[in-house]
Amino acid sequence: MSFKKEYLDLVLVPSGLLIMFAYHLFLLHRYLNRPHKTAMGFENFYREIWVEKIMQTNKTDEVNTALTVISSNTTAATTLASVALTLSSLIGAWLGGNANTVFTSDLIYGDTRPATISLKYICLLICFLLAFSCFVQSARHFVHANYLISTPDIDIAVEEVTRAVIRGGDFWSLGLRALYFALNLLLWFFGPIPMFVYSAAMVFLFHFLDSNTKPVPHHHKFQKNSHLRTSLIV
Repeated sequence: MSFKKEYLDLVLVPSGLLIMFAYHLFLLHRYLNRPHKTAMGFENFYREIWVEKIMQTNKTDEVNTALTVISSNTTAATTLASVALTLSSLIGAWLGGNANTVFTSDLIYGDTRPATISLKYICLLICFLLAFSCFVQSARHFVHANYLISTPDIDIAVEEVTRAVIRGGDFWSLGLRALYFALNLLLWFFGPIPMFVYSAAMVFLFHFLDSNTKPVPHHHKFQKNSHLRTSLIV
């Protein structure tokens, strides 16, 4: 039996996705159990300190600065949500128009059958919709944090504000990961080989960017049993 280029999609595409999913499962386990060893957990640690300092101050200028920071994060989240929704709409219109002849060239070494092209569009659409949902949730939590910080003359627990800020950051990170997966699937249109190479390269890059080697400052205890561990799953 002769080898067909369509067979590459059956091997390289699942392998590339498996590498990406396996790494992120490893990252999730490390984030939940040893958050100070991850960049996300270390950033959440400083977000917690930031919220505590903001909630302790009575200066109007510092509170306004905090609200500006939260508003900037909200604007960034809504912008990326709009971009993800726009791309989703374009892909849906392209898929509905049956314009699938662009990536069927013989120069693409892989499966270029119409059914496979449609599957690529659907997978890419799912990633963009997932990114849109995560960015919307991120904006939602940042807006909630804005309300909590700006509420006058009411004692609000610091943990409530911290939870809103950290969840907003976590959903932001999830939205970015969904965009990384979308880029991975976008390269699949040019063949399974670029997609697999991208998957392997991004795992090495992610491991470098997601790891943290800086020690936690001794003046502030890192609460491993707090909402920092559960903000992704609660």
